[in-house]
Amino acid sequence: MSIHPLAGKPAPLESLTNIPRLISAYYTQHPEPGNPAQAVAFGTSGHRGTSLDGSFNDDHVAAISQAIYEYRRGEGITGPLFMGMDSHGLSEPALYTAIEVLLATRWRSASTKIINTPPRQSSRTPS
Repeated sequence: MSIHPLAGKPAPLESLTNIPRLISAYYTQHPEPGNPAQAVAFGTSGHRGTSLDGSFNDDHVAAISQAIYEYRRGEGITGPLFMGMDSHGLSEPALYTAIEVLLATRWRSASTKIINTPPRQSSRTPS
C-alpha cells in the first residue's frame, strides 16, 4: 500500500467539508420520492448518503426512526433501544432527529443518556 501524498500534511482547504453547509442542507433539502439517487440506501456500515445531494437528511432519519418504532411496537419489542453517534458532521443532527421522533411517539422507555466513548486506538497509531 502506498503512502498518500498528503500524509502528515495539513489538508488543503478545497478538500475540507463545509460542516455548516452540510448541516444546513440536512434540514433544508428534501428528497424527491421518484429519484432513486435520493432514496434511503444502506451499506455495510449503515446508511449511505450526504445531505448535499438530498440522499441523507432530516426526512430520511425521521422516516427510518418512525419505521424502527413501528416495527418494534408491532413485534412487541419493549426493551431498550441503544443509539450512538460518531464524529461525522451529521451524526449529532441525525441523533437529535431520531430522539425527537421517538419522543413524539410517546415511547415509554424513551430517555437519553449520553456516554462518551473515546475512539479506539489503532495498533498503528503511536501512543
